[in-house]
Amino acid sequence: MDLGLKGKKAILVGANGGIGRAVAQVLASEGCDVAVCGRTQDKVDIVVGEVNGAGVRAFGETIDVTDAEAVPAFVEKAAAELGGCDIFISFTSVNPGEDTDAAWDLILKTDILPMRRGIAAAKPFLAKSEDGSIVCMSSTGAVEEFMGVQPYNALKAAVINYAAAQAQSLAAEGIRANCITPGPVWTDDGPWPQIKAAAPEFFDQIVGQIPAGRMTTGEEIAKAIVFTASPACKAMTGANIVVDGGITKRVQF
Repeated sequence: MDLGLKGKKAILVGANGGIGRAVAQVLASEGCDVAVCGRTQDKVDIVVGEVNGAGVRAFGETIDVTDAEAVPAFVEKAAAELGGCDIFISFTSVNPGEDTDAAWDLILKTDILPMRRGIAAAKPFLAKSEDGSIVCMSSTGAVEEFMGVQPYNALKAAVINYAAAQAQSLAAEGIRANCITPGPVWTDDGPWPQIKAAAPEFFDQIVGQIPAGRMTTGEEIAKAIVFTASPACKAMTGANIVVDGGITKRVQF
């Protein structure tokens, strides 16, 4: 299937590793120019090299996403470097695993606000695109109980609502907005290899809850995200797509 991504421009926030890196790789393989940012220069350089290696344009920068000006400035610079923006996705995420004021504040500053600021900065560029597309990243912790009372779960539920509202608001401008809700995803540079090494019983317990018998791979989740973002999926907006190997037990109305 031709996803219609050749020559398109994607701006990815927090994509110097994990799921974001996998998405950058898949987008590049489809002929899409890609801009990425992250906290670590070495990791950003690796992703930029991978994107360039696919024969498309790449732009990378290290930023502190908790700085209110950093993400909008990156979006502006990336759009200038690539010549526009057709796809915007923010992957920044943190989960302290505790219900404290500090944890709520950290997740808002590191995950939620960078996403909101990035979407706001990308909107003028997306409106100029024939295929403007936003993908918001949630978590299955948002749709079913997971490890008790946590601000991460509550705020990821808010992301689903926010994406749906954006879809309604932006449809007249030709901009789509959808949400991807992953279950546990295994990437070599993601958190699960560390969890497996440090807490193997907990890791096995999580895998045991997945009917598929394994975690989703980075490439699998990336392909779902890229398809959703692409012009091949142009009629879909306001959707929440759960990609989890069956770990959530609810009926997906």
